[in-house]
Amino acid sequence: MFADRQPREFLDTKVLARLAGMPLFARRAMQGNVSGKHASPHRGASVEFAEYRKYVPGDDLRRLDWRAYGRSDRFYIKEFEADTNLRCCVVLDTSGSMDFGSDGSTKIQYARRLAAALGYLAVQQGDAVGLSCVADGIVKSIPPKRNAAHLSLVFDTLEQAQPDGPTQLIPVLHELAETVRQRALIVVISDFFLPPEELRGCFEHLRFRKHDLAAFQLLDPAELDFTFQRPTRFLDMEGGAAIFAEPNTIADRYQSALHDYLTQMQKVVLETGVDYHRVRIDEPYEQSLMRFLVGRTRGRGVR
Repeated sequence: MFADRQPREFLDTKVLARLAGMPLFARRAMQGNVSGKHASPHRGASVEFAEYRKYVPGDDLRRLDWRAYGRSDRFYIKEFEADTNLRCCVVLDTSGSMDFGSDGSTKIQYARRLAAALGYLAVQQGDAVGLSCVADGIVKSIPPKRNAAHLSLVFDTLEQAQPDGPTQLIPVLHELAETVRQRALIVVISDFFLPPEELRGCFEHLRFRKHDLAAFQLLDPAELDFTFQRPTRFLDMEGGAAIFAEPNTIADRYQSALHDYLTQMQKVVLETGVDYHRVRIDEPYEQSLMRFLVGRTRGRGVR
């Protein structure tokens, strides 16, 4: 599967081998351009000619092109485009806050593992995968393709992605809703430290364009538990002002604000039909992905 053999910090072949037995399904009908395993809104298996390839034993003889045989004295199979493969577009937040991690691993490291495993699973089952790195705009964008060499390019980009600067995730998601032409599975990996009501607009925009939207919200245990004890200087990793505070005096207000934010976030994703997964980054990413894949198996696409 891998076009190169260079070691990648975010790839664990044992984890990939365990996940490989679980298919990645779309929850909505897809419009791809080759045969696949996903529901299509169209009737019929093939609609457009794609390419010729050499006949190999086991191919359906009804698909032999006898005219090509008459011209070349060789057997060729006529391939047709189909509408049932999946285009998986991974949107990776590379803003400064993704560089945070209190337990030896940062959000961006966790996000790389998720993105790489999803890309591997998609290409392995014949689907296309693309990647968009997002900070104060689209830093890097790779359109979806479905071959091992392309997957290596995705891995290279993940490896080079460095968190920096503020986030412009909301306008970028609106932009992607307009520029991803066909229905696609769009997986957003971010900490989503943005107003939930503003996220609602871009979620609805993506759904309106008939994309299947999934979101992984990565949160550090320190952000959830707020276990700071000593006076601490809190830095805004996206360029805002620093705050020096006594944790005991602000813990209650912090927990209340966090609870309100997470409640609003949950409400927005439920109302907009997003396949939402809140993930603590001290949890093995294999478990997060397994929940995601199992959930999609239950709710696989309808026409």
